[in-house]
Amino acid sequence: MNGLQPEPPYAASTDDWRALPDLAARALGGAVLAANDDSFAEKENLIRPYPVLHQPRTFGHKGQLYDGWETRRRRRDSAPGDGGGHDWAIVRLGVPGTVAGIVVDTAYFTGNYPPRVSVDACRADGHPSLAEILDADWRPLLPVSDAKGDSVNEYAVNDTRRCTHVRLNMHPDGGIARLRVHGTPVPDPAGFADLPLDLAALANGAGITGASNAFYSNPVGAIMPGLPASQADGWETARRREPGHEWLDVRLAGRGVIRVAELDTTHLKHNAPGWAAIEARDGDAAFELLPRTRLQPDTPHRFVLPNDRPATSVRLNIFPDGGMARLRLYGRLTDEALAAMRRRFEEP
Repeated sequence: MNGLQPEPPYAASTDDWRALPDLAARALGGAVLAANDDSFAEKENLIRPYPVLHQPRTFGHKGQLYDGWETRRRRRDSAPGDGGGHDWAIVRLGVPGTVAGIVVDTAYFTGNYPPRVSVDACRADGHPSLAEILDADWRPLLPVSDAKGDSVNEYAVNDTRRCTHVRLNMHPDGGIARLRVHGTPVPDPAGFADLPLDLAALANGAGITGASNAFYSNPVGAIMPGLPASQADGWETARRREPGHEWLDVRLAGRGVIRVAELDTTHLKHNAPGWAAIEARDGDAAFELLPRTRLQPDTPHRFVLPNDRPATSVRLNIFPDGGMARLRLYGRLTDEALAAMRRRFEEP
């Protein structure tokens, strides 16, 4: 996206870790909880959803205004405890999970970027206080690694353990514009209980596995939390000039029975699909979940489904093209799927 449209926390599906969702995304509930120092630029900028902005020669009372996190210069002859060492910021992941890769973006930090960075992780389930998080059992996620200024620094991570928080370290000091933590959601199934849930929600462990077209916006927007904020907050295709239709593939949070489908075209006033249909798949078996149905622009649609067959994935077909602000698929996990989630959550 361009301008001030939020960056998507997920790219088109590939085998690359960069295609996994950004677990620290603000739209998922991520937050920067603390930093030992943010003298020049605020720590909260680290997870802003927008592309990095920069206006040269714009000075405030702290110096040049940066869209990022910037600490003061460390002095070895300064106050005790300040010499040497490094600066850090703690980020609560919006959706806990396993981390496969980290992006440390130093855009526009040229003479003030950290030459090295590292990232630690911890698991602190529930709603811990900051003191409890600081005292948690932290482990290295990314060892001390070289970083370049004014660059998108990408680091693959080999770690299969669930984490809830990450600590970004700058060695020794400087500025970082953005932090992205790409990984796989691992939700706490205790919150599901035996209640219906949105089996297509990213926060519950669902994911986008493919799309025929994603010209205007990233398809992950369709399974993000909350109400759509604008026309750009969802999935929208280019105008189709050839026969056929567009489609979106969703891996469900787990094998389950879908009873209600919500197709929301809010904000899509002149570019909503004319019709939609949903195909479900359970392993190799495919079946119709929602027949081709007329849609209205700028409208939340709710369909009760006469379905009792479990599914593991769905394909949303839209005719012929257009956008979908949100897709919700409410149902219940099978007993086996819920047990598998519990085992995954309980892994050390």
